[in-house]
Amino acid sequence: ALGPPPSSTAGGSAVAGAGFFDYARGKAVGMAPGARIAVYKACGEEGCASSDILAAFDEAIADNVDVLSVSLGAVGTAPNFYSDNTAVGAFRAVSKGIVVSASAGNSGPGDSTACNIAPWFLTVGASTLNRQFPGDVVLGNGETFTGTTLYAGEPLGANKIPLVYGGDVGSKVCEEGKLNATKVAGKIVLCESGVNARAAKPLAVKLAGGAGAILASTKSFGEQSITSPHVHPATAVSFVDAEKIKKYIRTQTSPSATIVFRGTVVGSTPPSPRMASFSSRGPNFRAPEIFKPDVTAPGVDILAAWTGANSPTELDSDIRRVKYNIISGTSMSCPHVSGIAALLRQARPEWSPAAIKSALMTTAYNVDSSGGVIGDMSTSDASTPFARGAGHIHPNSAVDPGLVYDASTEDYINFLCALGYTAKQVAVFGSSISCSKRAGSVGDHNYPAFSVVFTSNKVAAVTQRRVVRNVGSDTAAAYTAKVTAPDGVRVTVSPETLRFSSTEKTQEYVVTFAQRTTGSVTEKYTFGSIEWSDGEHSVTSPIAITWPTSKVAEM
Repeated sequence: ALGPPPSSTAGGSAVAGAGFFDYARGKAVGMAPGARIAVYKACGEEGCASSDILAAFDEAIADNVDVLSVSLGAVGTAPNFYSDNTAVGAFRAVSKGIVVSASAGNSGPGDSTACNIAPWFLTVGASTLNRQFPGDVVLGNGETFTGTTLYAGEPLGANKIPLVYGGDVGSKVCEEGKLNATKVAGKIVLCESGVNARAAKPLAVKLAGGAGAILASTKSFGEQSITSPHVHPATAVSFVDAEKIKKYIRTQTSPSATIVFRGTVVGSTPPSPRMASFSSRGPNFRAPEIFKPDVTAPGVDILAAWTGANSPTELDSDIRRVKYNIISGTSMSCPHVSGIAALLRQARPEWSPAAIKSALMTTAYNVDSSGGVIGDMSTSDASTPFARGAGHIHPNSAVDPGLVYDASTEDYINFLCALGYTAKQVAVFGSSISCSKRAGSVGDHNYPAFSVVFTSNKVAAVTQRRVVRNVGSDTAAAYTAKVTAPDGVRVTVSPETLRFSSTEKTQEYVVTFAQRTTGSVTEKYTFGSIEWSDGEHSVTSPIAITWPTSKVAEM
C-alpha cells in the first residue's frame, strides 16, 4: 500500500474535505500538484528484491523523470555502497541529472541508524506537525495521561471501566488468543509494545471481550507514542506514562479508567516541529565524513491517499475501506521533499541534483514554533544535527539560496576512490575508472555540511575544502563567514570573505578544525555551524565533530 501515500504527498491534486473519518479533515494537496506522477514497483508482499529495485531505477531513468522519491531502504546496518542496490540505482539516476530523495529510515533513535547515506542521496528524516490526535487516559483517581489515537468508532463514555495489565491476564503484549477472556471481559487492558503489530493489540483485546486498550510505547521513544487507526477503543501513551498507569493498577484494589477521544487538535502546544523518535540518525556508518541525514520534513501523522485494496490497519479482519489514511514514517517525509525538489527543478532547471540538495540544506531552519531549537521526542531535549540534518526544509528560501555546493558524477567517483574502493567495486556504479591515479579525502567531497572525525587525541587538526558557486542575482556579491565552533575545536575559515564577479562565479575556501589542547569534551559528538552571508542570503552548513572515547570526559 506504499504507492498512494507517497505519490499523493509528493504530487497529489487538491481535494476538499479529505480526512480519515473525522480526523484531519480539510483541504488536502500534495507538494507539487501540477507534477506528473509515475510509479515504479520495486517491492511486493515478499519484500524488495534487488533486481526489482534496479529495474525500477532503470525504468525511471529511461522515462527521463526529473525526481525520484525513494521511500525504502536497508534495515539494520547500512550496507557498503557497492552492495546496496538502492545506492547503485540512485547513483545511475543522479548521474543522469535526476534528483533522488530518499528516506533516512525508521530505526531511530540510536546512533548510526540512517540508511540511504551515500552523498548522492537527498536523505530525509521525519518530524512533527502542529497537529495532534489526542486520546486521554483518565484514571479512577482523576489522573489524566494524554495519548494519541485514530479510533473512529463509538466512544467509551465518561464512566470508569475496570482496568487491568495485560501481563496479569495472559499476555503483556496483548497477543491474539493468549488473553484470558474471563479476566479481560468488559475491561480496559494495558498492553506493552513488541511482538505483534500496534493495530493488532486492540483487536486481540476486542476478541477477548475487552472494552478497550492502552498501548505503551517503547522506552527508547521517550515521549513519543505512535498513533494507529484502531478498530477498537484504544490510545497509545509514552513509556513513562504507561509505567505510571501500571503502578496505579498495582497499588489499587479496584483500578479503573476510561479513554476520552478528542479528535483533531491544532495548536502551539507542544511546539513543532519535533524530531520523531523513530527517525534514523547519523553519523554516517559507512562514510563518517559525509554528514547524514541531510534535512527533515513532516513525517508524523500525515494524511495521504490510501489504497482501496487494503484496510487502514492492514489487518485482514479490518473490513473498513478508506480513501485517506494517516501514516507516520520517513517514507512520508521523503515525498514532501521530493515534491519540493520537483518545484525547484521547474524554477531552476539549470541546477544539478547536488545544487538542489545544497539549496534545501543551506536554507533549512532549526528553530521550532516557540523559538527554541527543534526538539527531539526521544530525549525531550533539543535535537542534534545527526537527527534533524541541516534542519527542516524551507521551500521558498531554497529558490534563492545565494550560494550552492555543487557536485558531479566525477566528484562521486572521487568519493568512492577516497573510500578505498577497488576497480571492481567502482565498476558496479557503471564506471571503468581506476582509482590508482586519484588522490583525495572523503572529507573534501563538496558537501553542504561538515563532518569531522578525530580518531585519536594525537590528530591535531583536520582540513576540509569546499567550492561554492554564486547563484544569486548580484554577480559581484561578497560573502563573509561567521563560525559557531563546536565544543573542543577551533574552527578557522580561509579566506574569511568570498568575492564573486561576473567572470568568477565560483570560489574555494578551506576550513581547519583544530583540537583544543586543554580540557575534554562531555559528549561523543559536538556541533556547530558555518554561515556565509552577503547581507541578503544566509548560507548555513552544520558542523559535526566525532570524538575518540579518550577525549570524552566521564559524565
